[in-house]
Amino acid sequence: MSDLNDEYGERDAPDERDAELYDGLLEEELRQAAAILDPVPAELRRVAVDAFALRDLDARVAELTFDSLVDGIPVRGEADPPRMLTFQSDGVTVDVEVTAEGLIGQLLPPGPAGIEVLSGPRAHARLTADDMGRFTGEAPPAGPFALRLRTGREVVVTEWLRA
Repeated sequence: MSDLNDEYGERDAPDERDAELYDGLLEEELRQAAAILDPVPAELRRVAVDAFALRDLDARVAELTFDSLVDGIPVRGEADPPRMLTFQSDGVTVDVEVTAEGLIGQLLPPGPAGIEVLSGPRAHARLTADDMGRFTGEAPPAGPFALRLRTGREVVVTEWLRA
């Protein structure tokens, strides 16, 4: 504030409206400079737009209730045990085993469902759960991923995590 007082007389200091306008113009100039000097990569922008477009307002989030990396007891002699995950949401349970070879899982209560493996910029893998709720798929991506389950009556999305 002392700079403003040095530049203007005490009575001639800009009012709050002028300060807000100045801040707005400064912010816009900084945005333009950042867009030129450090632009957002096109792929990241596409992923952000896709993530927003893919949101399901009616989808329920299945929370991670068990993760063998955190909650599991180590198995003697097992060098690289599979990662066991359990997600739950209002009567729907998703059990998933993650190995280097792929995903193996089951939905409870059992039933058919379409499953998408969401993985950021990569294409979504599509899996199908059979009448017993069982599904398998390729290994999940190295980065963050989530599962979106579509049964005949609802959509459930798991929390995001790394394989």
